[in-house]
Amino acid sequence: MKKALVLAAALLASAPMLASAQFAKNEDAIRYRQSALTVMSRHFSLIASTVRGERPFNAAEVQANADVVAMMSHLPWIGFVAGAETKATKPEIWKDPAKFKEAADKLQTETAKLQAAAKTGELAKIRTSFGAVGQSCKACHDNFRNQP
Repeated sequence: MKKALVLAAALLASAPMLASAQFAKNEDAIRYRQSALTVMSRHFSLIASTVRGERPFNAAEVQANADVVAMMSHLPWIGFVAGAETKATKPEIWKDPAKFKEAADKLQTETAKLQAAAKTGELAKIRTSFGAVGQSCKACHDNFRNQP
């Protein structure tokens, strides 16, 4: 797991350079951001099942998932390039990029707080931070995503 996180951190550091090289087609940008959001969502849902009491609390497991969520929160944004619109993306992403960036920054801040809360091993702190991340996700979806 630690090797994967080190590799992911290295990829994260080089993401802006990789983005310009890997998005030869708009479909590539769409797949990239959707993949990053899918991975983040999967690990966040594992934390959700613990927070909701559907799974037994395992501090190490929550920490590992929070680490992935925090790292992945940095990745999808470079995939939102002009011309890579889908039915799910609202035009506000490109009309108000500062507001979109603010939403991305907010998510990154809240996921870092969730990661820190997970390090404490205290479920109450994790629940509080989990709720803030969820609110950040919802706000971004409300403002920038067309709901099916």
